[in-house]
Amino acid sequence: MGGSFPESAAGPEEGQEEPMAEPVTTVKQVFEQHLPARLQAKPDVVAKINAVYQFDISGPEGGSWAVDCTAPGGKVVPGKVPGARCTVAATDRDFIGIVTGKLNPQMAFMSGKLRIQGDMGLAMKLQQILG
Repeated sequence: MGGSFPESAAGPEEGQEEPMAEPVTTVKQVFEQHLPARLQAKPDVVAKINAVYQFDISGPEGGSWAVDCTAPGGKVVPGKVPGARCTVAATDRDFIGIVTGKLNPQMAFMSGKLRIQGDMGLAMKLQQILG
């Protein structure tokens, strides 16, 4: 009977599978679920970044959001905010491709699919939060 409980496999696998249980398919999901969870999971990274990002996503599922890493634990707010040190622009499809790993962010930038304004150093740190 002891063999019927895969204890060694259940614990670690469950913890690893849970974030992947609901794959990100919309821009809204990224900003309402994925990013807040990533910010919560990485408070040390948020504190080191200590800046505000503006995201302007075009397309049918696009919109504007800000990721505030100056707030304790970070926060995501809809709309545009003043004082963003880095603005990221992309289409909804390209942005989802970047977040899901189907589109390389550096290749997207080089080909013009991902546009960055402001602090490029901050843009490079985004992968620590998004990925």
